[in-house]
Amino acid sequence: MKSALVIWGGWDGHKPKECVDRFIPFLRQQGYDVEVSDTLTSLEDEGKVARLDLVVPCWTMGELKGEQEKSLLNAVRGGVGIAGWHGGMGDAFRNQTGYQFMVGGQFAEHPGGCIDYTVNIIKKDDPIVAGLNDFSLHSECYYMHVDPTNEVLATTTFTGEQYPWIEGCVMPVVWKRSYGAGRVFYASFGHQPEDFDAPECTTIMHRGMLWASR
Repeated sequence: MKSALVIWGGWDGHKPKECVDRFIPFLRQQGYDVEVSDTLTSLEDEGKVARLDLVVPCWTMGELKGEQEKSLLNAVRGGVGIAGWHGGMGDAFRNQTGYQFMVGGQFAEHPGGCIDYTVNIIKKDDPIVAGLNDFSLHSECYYMHVDPTNEVLATTTFTGEQYPWIEGCVMPVVWKRSYGAGRVFYASFGHQPEDFDAPECTTIMHRGMLWASR
């Protein structure tokens, strides 16, 4: 049986428990033995973490202690997959640049707060987004600092309404990447659980988690 560790916590404004509760049943249906944790100490058993198939973090901001970050990064480099969304993965542990290097990006701003925006599928032959069309959301649209080595699957284009100097900026929304032997998957949507009422968001996360998993 495959194993997954789902970790939730950090800033409560992103409703981390409500978000992960949307995906735990799916992982169990896929045959995963799922451990759910609300503490980062669950990362401190390096041997245990290294034996996982998948980590799903949902922990906005906060801080990883040295041994916690080392355990997680070593596990992913060794082949454990990691997959997450929005601030739970892309605005986590702001002082841990090693973690950000693994993720492939870091939140910088959400111009206008919750706005209407369009997610454009740009790599239609990738199995994570295959068969999906462009779709619209009303939510936070992340402006991120991103790694140029990411394999970008979907983007959005900023209008410049809030900040004219970013008009026309094409920003990655969904990407995947390698980190050593591990697979990393990230989607910047998911500000609130209701984002996943959009079937495209849920489908992308389901497929992304399975792709990332060892």
